[in-house]
Amino acid sequence: MSVFDNKRLPPSTFKLDVERMRRGWYSDKYFFNIVGLLSSLAADNYEVDWHHPRARELVDGLTAVDVGNIEVEMQLFTRREPYAVVVGVDKALAMLESCTGYFDDCGNWVDTYDRLEVEAVQDGFVADYDGDPSHVTPVMRIRGRYRDFAMLETPMLGALTRGSRVATNVYETLKAANGKTLLFFPARFDAYEVQAADGYAYSIAVQLFNQRYAAKAGISVSTDEQGSWWGGLGGGTIAHAAIASFLGDTVAVMMAFAHERPVDVPRVALVDFHNDCVGDTLRVMEAMFGEYRRCVDADDLEGAERYRLYGVRPDTAGSLRDRSVPPTGDPELDLGVVPRLIFNLREAIDHAWESWSLPPEWVERAQKWCRDVRIVASGGFTPERIRRFEKLQVPVDIYAVGSWLFNNSSREGTNTDFTADVVRVKVHGEWVDMAKVGRRPGLNPDLELVSSPKLRKART
Repeated sequence: MSVFDNKRLPPSTFKLDVERMRRGWYSDKYFFNIVGLLSSLAADNYEVDWHHPRARELVDGLTAVDVGNIEVEMQLFTRREPYAVVVGVDKALAMLESCTGYFDDCGNWVDTYDRLEVEAVQDGFVADYDGDPSHVTPVMRIRGRYRDFAMLETPMLGALTRGSRVATNVYETLKAANGKTLLFFPARFDAYEVQAADGYAYSIAVQLFNQRYAAKAGISVSTDEQGSWWGGLGGGTIAHAAIASFLGDTVAVMMAFAHERPVDVPRVALVDFHNDCVGDTLRVMEAMFGEYRRCVDADDLEGAERYRLYGVRPDTAGSLRDRSVPPTGDPELDLGVVPRLIFNLREAIDHAWESWSLPPEWVERAQKWCRDVRIVASGGFTPERIRRFEKLQVPVDIYAVGSWLFNNSSREGTNTDFTADVVRVKVHGEWVDMAKVGRRPGLNPDLELVSSPKLRKART
């Protein structure tokens, strides 16, 4: 479910390894141990010998407390300051729905999800955190017999942490870029198994940014798997390897690409292969516009669209200075994709038509064709670097960002860890506060009831 469509992703979306998750394969071992302990206590009718004064006070005058079947209230929350864009709720709920219960003495699974009371926010919710662990914003609240869902804490927190980290980093980067489209390029920096969840988190962040800022940032992922949960498809054109396969001829590969690939695939030229972004850009533009003009003159408008250059992408390594950038001796000004390179590139793109032999009726059209070519900047971009580009009004149209979107460094203030606390327990039918020192039950009016015995009864 997201705040944008009020629909929850069904458990089947996540392809959970249900059998092993039920057996604690993905859980920190101490959860496996506590489930085993509580189960044994329940089977043995063990009577606890109480020592702490608070515990003695709670059980004073009461019959034995059945600790093996203790019911608890658990809250899950983030500790990222000052907020986190929450994603991963539906996946965590799918884990609860599929894996709450226990194996009986015959090894058969007994599903007890219908005994839980579960509240949760929607993906895309913004959870505030002021740094005080006693003042948190719960994004999920679970009430029920603890041993039935205890082993799910690890994978649930992992789903929330990962999804929210990516979403919050994307959101922060979009703010730095003033709403310009952010290409989601981190697939190569992590295991392929996480692509679907990461792409979904990215899409939620973009939608949230557009909603809050009345912006129109596009959604663009690089693999089909990244778009699989929400129906998106990966985009992209050529890589450095493709240019190498064409003997280093950037023009040749772009012309072949334009001729062969579907017209709805944007033509974006990678122009730093020879460390001559301006030169390769001009050569690609002249060749593609020439074929565009030939098709238009032949009334082949569909064919002409194949040769519309959507953009160029400089990806110059941080150890190199592009040929168009005069040296200053300052690496910050000279090396990699720097503002001076982008300004040079924009100037060259806008005036490329001036060197073409054009009849008068083609001048205005050629000018527009050139102005429509976008600049896609990639190569080590972070929000800090993007903010610097935006402050200087560097004419970047689209930023491609990779590994930073996985950043979780507390030094950078981006630690998106989630945690969970048991904050209440049920003692003889009454809920009693039972949070560790420094923690307490949090309030969140945006929690929505997802599942409860009463709710299920009402639905049936």
